[in-house]
Amino acid sequence: MDVFEKCLKIYETTQGLRANGHYFFFRKLESPQDSEVVVNGKRVIMIGSNNYLGLTSHPRVKEAAIKAIEKFGSGCAGSRFLNGNLEIHEELEDKLARFFRKEAALVFATGYQTNLGSISALLGRNDVAIIDKYDHASIIDGCRLSFGKVKKYLHNDMKDLERVLEAAKNKGKLIIVDGIFSMEGDIADLPNIVKLAKAYGARVMVDDAHGVGVLGRGGRGTAEHFGLEDQVDLIMGTYSKSLAAIGGFVAGSKVTIDFIKHIGRSMIFSASLPPSLVASVSTALDIIEEQPQLRRQLWENTHKMLKSYKALGYDTGTSETPIVPIIIKDNMKVYTMCKFLFEHGVFVNPVVSPAVPPGRELLRTSYMATHTKEQLDRVLDAFEKVGKQLGLI
Repeated sequence: MDVFEKCLKIYETTQGLRANGHYFFFRKLESPQDSEVVVNGKRVIMIGSNNYLGLTSHPRVKEAAIKAIEKFGSGCAGSRFLNGNLEIHEELEDKLARFFRKEAALVFATGYQTNLGSISALLGRNDVAIIDKYDHASIIDGCRLSFGKVKKYLHNDMKDLERVLEAAKNKGKLIIVDGIFSMEGDIADLPNIVKLAKAYGARVMVDDAHGVGVLGRGGRGTAEHFGLEDQVDLIMGTYSKSLAAIGGFVAGSKVTIDFIKHIGRSMIFSASLPPSLVASVSTALDIIEEQPQLRRQLWENTHKMLKSYKALGYDTGTSETPIVPIIIKDNMKVYTMCKFLFEHGVFVNPVVSPAVPPGRELLRTSYMATHTKEQLDRVLDAFEKVGKQLGLI
């Protein structure tokens, strides 16, 4: 049996989608990531980005990146563990710890690596990772790399979570949950998760990739949103959403962060985050604190779109955040709708199994503080025309 045989099957599938005009992955953008982008020479409204506050093109963020390159160069040429630990890495960690009101923070090269390194380091042979069925792939992979066992509970189902906790009563337990679930835009039931964790002696880690800059009075995410900052043990996040760069962090107690720092393989054996990205993130954090009006505008846009999609007759599931799914429940209709929307000047992401369970196929839309009312009205007009054309509304 040929180990490469599986490659041909996937290749044939993707070629078939391309031939039918239904391949909407790896699309080439020819402009900055903004509320409008250029794809293959065509200017379209971007509603498929995680750039929630629109900071990737902010003049201060770009200026900070340029200055960091001028001072430190383009890269670090090694792992932070040995030769690649710059003063701005430690300054960013101090700023992140203060921002999230934790004792310490640790910077990683990507958000994916943050979960891989943190989770695999913390879970030993007698430990159990307890995760939501809809948790992000990086959480699942971090669990797989650990020596611990993995138990899933039904999505946001607290009775099922308690069942899993009861079964793991005599084990070390870490509940790991997305703050905002990345495909359907609903929020974790963190108050009850924390309550159950206390009752069963479990620790809690929140992956707040989509919550930072979005939820909470100060943009500190899901824990702040629920007033539970002092009751969540670890807050993890990425820079590739509201923080306008790439990379990741985990924040918690000094002892726990120091442990991850010396055990987490994905940090120790990876080159450190380039200076330009560190400076970009640091400046984005400053803007989040200084300009709450960005978050207010984001939520105004979010509420407008949620209300309008429902009025048109679309199923947006249980979303209550800037991630608004349009649930179609059919692969080919998702692809066809994506194609027609692009023809009407709208960039949107098709999401099919295994990214979502079979029967939950959807278009993932997401919104920015920098979307104008006119842009959003054009999006809604396109969804109305295409929905009627396909008999979906």
